[in-house]
This record gives sequence, structure tokens and C-alpha cells, in this order.
Amino acid sequence: MDILPPCPKCASEYTYEDGPLLICPSCGHEWSPDEVVESEVGLVVIDAHGNQLADGDSVTVIKDLKIKGSSSVVKVGTKVKNIRLVEGDHNIDCRIDGIGAMTLKSEFVKKS
Repeated sequence: MDILPPCPKCASEYTYEDGPLLICPSCGHEWSPDEVVESEVGLVVIDAHGNQLADGDSVTVIKDLKIKGSSSVVKVGTKVKNIRLVEGDHNIDCRIDGIGAMTLKSEFVKKS
């Protein structure tokens, strides 16, 4: 059994052959296996459950997080909308209602 490459557009591993083309059932992208795909792999951020995050996603906090320099706490279950991915140790830039702008580590959130 041949191992087929993942989709170059959405990285889905469920590709299949249809004649001379490879097809992705997730996004519908079709390409020739002989094509040289030059895709820029940008910043890849994974949440606590192994899901890949993207800019604009919504996430849920899975652990109480103390805010350094404040007595405030981000509680478990807090939903954060419209995240932005950034480079660094704290790789999620967001705005949390009632707290304001802050950065989070992706290991303390799950995609919702």
C-alpha cells in the first residue's frame, strides 16, 4: 500500500488517488503528485489536545491562570475569541473580556 502525501493546501492526511490526480476530501483541492509544491510552512501552533490553531480561532482555557503582577485569575472555561498567533514562548496573542490584552501559552488552551 502506497503512503500518499498530505494535502498541500490544508495538510489533511486523508488524501486519495483519482486517476492521475490526488484529491483532498476535506478541502476539495486537487493536484498532480508530480507537481513540486512550494508552500511556505508558517507558524504551527498546537493546542493542549494536539489540534492545530490558526489566526482567528476561538479557544477555551483549560487551567486557572494567574496573571503576573495582578491578583486577577483567568478561570477554567474562559472562552477567548479571535486569537492571533505569534512567535515566542507565549504564542497566542488575545484580548480577554474583563481583563484586557494578554498573551497565552498554547499548552493551556483547547480549540473550541
